[in-house]
Amino acid sequence: MPEISVRGLEIPESPIRKLAPLAVAAKGRGIKVYHLNIGQPDLPTPQVGLDALKNINRTVLEYSPSQGYQSYREKLISYYKKYNIDVKADDIIVTAGGSEAVFFALMACLNPGDEIIIPEPGYANYKAFALLAGATIRTITTTIEEGFALPKVEKFEELINEHTKGILICNPNNPTGYLYSRSEMEQIRDLVKKYDLYLFSDEVYREYIYTDAPYTSACHLEGIENNVVLIDSVSKRYSECGVRIGALITKNEELRATVLKFCQARLSPPLLGQIVAEASLDAPEAYFRSVYDEYVERRKCLIDGLNSIPGVYSPMPMGAFYTVARLPVDDCEKFCRWCLNEFSYEGETVMMAPASGFYTTPGAGYNQVRIAYVLKKEDLERALTILRKALEEYPGRVDEK
Repeated sequence: MPEISVRGLEIPESPIRKLAPLAVAAKGRGIKVYHLNIGQPDLPTPQVGLDALKNINRTVLEYSPSQGYQSYREKLISYYKKYNIDVKADDIIVTAGGSEAVFFALMACLNPGDEIIIPEPGYANYKAFALLAGATIRTITTTIEEGFALPKVEKFEELINEHTKGILICNPNNPTGYLYSRSEMEQIRDLVKKYDLYLFSDEVYREYIYTDAPYTSACHLEGIENNVVLIDSVSKRYSECGVRIGALITKNEELRATVLKFCQARLSPPLLGQIVAEASLDAPEAYFRSVYDEYVERRKCLIDGLNSIPGVYSPMPMGAFYTVARLPVDDCEKFCRWCLNEFSYEGETVMMAPASGFYTTPGAGYNQVRIAYVLKKEDLERALTILRKALEEYPGRVDEK
């Protein structure tokens, strides 16, 4: 039998999805599973988006332009303007989700052997896309004890060498919920400018910021306009994960032309997804307010509940709808597997994402999990009760002395 590629063997499994077969098996045994592992909102998609999908009157479902429909890109200008992000339609390339935007950006900007700096813990698929581009990830470690705040600029500079090509951030952050301050963003800007690096900024959670501090986009940073690549998606802001529509935005014309070649090779972004996403831009402000208010309540419910469990600690996330929590266990991946394979409480269990998969440093995050508060409060409260019971029964519990 022919051998599998080295690339295929090296690419990591998703910490978010790799335990999915265990969840399926648990459900097959009649166990109810509370999914805290994945950022799949349960809140409704805007009605205007659903109506657009129901009322499609095309007789042919055609290819769209490789860069996405002009009408959608034109309409996005007003959306970004609400966040003081000044773009033209030609600055925007529509992608098949934010994931494709990250992948195309790294493929267009990095050569094999180049290095990219990513704060850890970070979104697990960044590692996969960097490997596919032949690049090496250098991580700048943030800690749960410091609320996952960025280290001082000197820590970044220790990692920069002749192979360094860029810095990739997620703001607000997945998996930690951390929100980068204006001063932190300016610190990154100064590094990008000093060493002429790319700044890849994944900003798909900008709607969900739980502080009065102003939101700072990479596109707000002066003097590095041609270095910035903004990654976006409709998945989270409209509960439209399945339509697979994202965007890559940059003022860098040469980079856009290069990315477009990758877009042409994959032909076009999803037609139906663009129809839904374009219509969803007309969602009323009341929709966004209700969704935001719901996440505020869920965040309080989850974090208060986690920190009331003996041995558990989670900082208060300032954005997105995730948190990383430290558990009193020997190994969180073993614990998460045990919850699905061997444990249930009154016929129910919980599924979480082991946080070690969001770190590149071996051994880091072994006693942490990422939890998404995308379930209604009643389900979160029930999941917290189950987690408390699981920690009481888990044979690998480790209490601090």
